[in-house]
Amino acid sequence: MAARGVNFLLFVNTGTAEAPIYTKVAGQKGGTFNRSTDTIDLTSKDNYGWQDEDYGIASWSIEADGLLVEDDLGYQALEDAFENKEIVLVRWQTAAGTKYEGDAIITDFSSEAPYDDQATYSVTLNGKGKYEKSL
Repeated sequence: MAARGVNFLLFVNTGTAEAPIYTKVAGQKGGTFNRSTDTIDLTSKDNYGWQDEDYGIASWSIEADGLLVEDDLGYQALEDAFENKEIVLVRWQTAAGTKYEGDAIITDFSSEAPYDDQATYSVTLNGKGKYEKSL
């Protein structure tokens, strides 16, 4: 059965590094958990004209957006981390409960307040090192 995106959620640590407390960021609408890897070219004359590659450096990021709830603890933690250039511990959780957790830096954090609609936010978190996956 296909999963509906409504239960894919972004959490941010509002506790300490030693005792994390994962707080859901309110007002979420959309989100993307990106994983990618560079490749290393291993092509040589021994490949008889065929390209040969191997895995290189991997990276991950989370992009999320939603309704702007300024007094939400999760949103405030993201805003404080961005303003103070702090590393944040984040969790991306799927509908089935799989959790991807890791340190990240906030590289983009915007808000939009149209005259005739709800205010929204958008955030991009770039992973800092490897994420941990748990079920």
